[in-house]
Amino acid sequence: MARETYLQIYDVVRRIPRGRVATYGQVATLAGIPGHARQVGYALNALPDGFSVPWFRVVNARGCISARSDPGYVRVQQAMLESEGVEFDVNGQLNLTRFRWRPRNDSR
Repeated sequence: MARETYLQIYDVVRRIPRGRVATYGQVATLAGIPGHARQVGYALNALPDGFSVPWFRVVNARGCISARSDPGYVRVQQAMLESEGVEFDVNGQLNLTRFRWRPRNDSR
């Protein structure tokens, strides 16, 4: 995936407001690469040091934090979202209807 595409993904993620989340698929669509949710994950994993991108505001389509090779990151991401007011149930799932970001130009 081209560096330009990663930059488009980062631009979309920067737009997600505090206390809201977007799914990987939603970010892909808004970045102009619909159907490439996995590429969003790759881009966020490759996030260069010094880039100010709220990566933790991106969750999977079920409203859960996606597992990583280091399980500690799930707790870190959940804590960061909770500090912004995002609530999780006992199963670690958030209510996408309540917390999903809905940009003005996105009718979903």
